[in-house]
Amino acid sequence: MSQNTPSQTPIISGPLWDQASLCAPILRALPGWFGIESATQQYIEEIDHLPTFLAQAGVETIGFLSLKQHNPHAAEIYVMGVQPAWHRTGTGRALVEAAQDWLRAQNVDYLQVKTLADTHPDLLYARTRVFYESMGFKPLEVFPTLWDTDNPCLLLVKVL
Repeated sequence: MSQNTPSQTPIISGPLWDQASLCAPILRALPGWFGIESATQQYIEEIDHLPTFLAQAGVETIGFLSLKQHNPHAAEIYVMGVQPAWHRTGTGRALVEAAQDWLRAQNVDYLQVKTLADTHPDLLYARTRVFYESMGFKPLEVFPTLWDTDNPCLLLVKVL
């Protein structure tokens, strides 16, 4: 059990590489979002090769965000997770802001994120969409079969 509490302000660091060992336990703590084992394993395998931002409280890693850059102008929040005790504390917002600042310094123009579309009734993903929209992302398109027919994909974008 951690001695850190959500009343602490997390420290954001990054971008860092080779961080899967710190990020995997966070994904495992979020089965409502990362409950498809094959997808979770793919995220874990790719994190080591992606620029990743960490949120830490003391020595505990409480959140992370990994980016995938598709071309010189566009990047994606490939995967992001925050320990449940730290939800709604500003940790996710701080991670996204740190990633955006870094991408702007790299002259990246657009940031995108994929999540479950609102045509699926999942309440956790409804919270996810509200979070990203509060960060300035706008819905661009729904891809009903990108992942599979049971998981319609919503693409959100924002101008950096």
